[in-house]
Amino acid sequence: MTLTQATGELLLPDHEAIGAWRRLRDRLAHADRDTAAAALAALAGDIRRTVISTIAGAGLGHTGGDLSVTDILTTLYGAVLRIDPARPGWPDRDRLILSKGHCSVALYTTLTTCGYFPAERLRAFAAPMSPLNGHPSRRAVPGVETSTGPLGHGLPVGVGVAVGLRLRGSPARTVVVLGDGELQEGSNWEAAMTAAHRGLASLTAVVDRNGLQQGARTSDTNGLEPLADKWRAFGWEAVEVDGHDHLALLDALTAPRGDRPRCVIARTVKGRGVSFMEDRVEWHHKVPDAEQARLALEELR
Repeated sequence: MTLTQATGELLLPDHEAIGAWRRLRDRLAHADRDTAAAALAALAGDIRRTVISTIAGAGLGHTGGDLSVTDILTTLYGAVLRIDPARPGWPDRDRLILSKGHCSVALYTTLTTCGYFPAERLRAFAAPMSPLNGHPSRRAVPGVETSTGPLGHGLPVGVGVAVGLRLRGSPARTVVVLGDGELQEGSNWEAAMTAAHRGLASLTAVVDRNGLQQGARTSDTNGLEPLADKWRAFGWEAVEVDGHDHLALLDALTAPRGDRPRCVIARTVKGRGVSFMEDRVEWHHKVPDAEQARLALEELR
């Protein structure tokens, strides 16, 4: 239960949604691969539709990046992370840090599918004094582990979290989801060196590699390739996958661990699922009007 500093408003657990999420997790744990892939794809479709409706309703958001990161978040919350939405503060929960905090709508929507708070509260996204800000706040929203927004902060915080959990003897894992554009921030590479030096095998970085950032392609701003080799040179395991392939993501995120941190480079498409948004730089923070939202929702059915 989280109390917002500004209004005293509570975001309470949605126990019906928690029950549905637990049943989904149980089904996925015993499902064959095709069934698991279909279930995760269906969940991702629901999340994408809600993302469009939420951003269009609020008149604010980062549509393209929300849609590119959806399959990553769906796989993590649907089949990987050890969490309990009824107990957001459980000490041995896995930690998910969304370093690309501007894609908060995808995170909030995913949290509602787990039952951290009711989905209808998404209608207050970005409203005055709403706990559901444009960037997530750990003091306002249950399930948010770190307040993010300034890029380049999530991985350094994640390294500190992983160190702290190890000192406590906790089995919890730490996962940091980063945008590819923010890898131009040197703080990430300082954190990467520290994580490798300390052998933080419980730490995973997932890069939403959609190739676009605000205003330009990442390759035009500051080239990142060969990105996997860079992570390996900093002492990490690195694997590249199709970031819209739930089974490929699942395999990469659950493979047996060695003694090093792991980076999963998830190659994605900005605006995934909506033809007129896909791989278009203007949809980094463009908001669909009513007709564009209608067309997007039709494509996402």
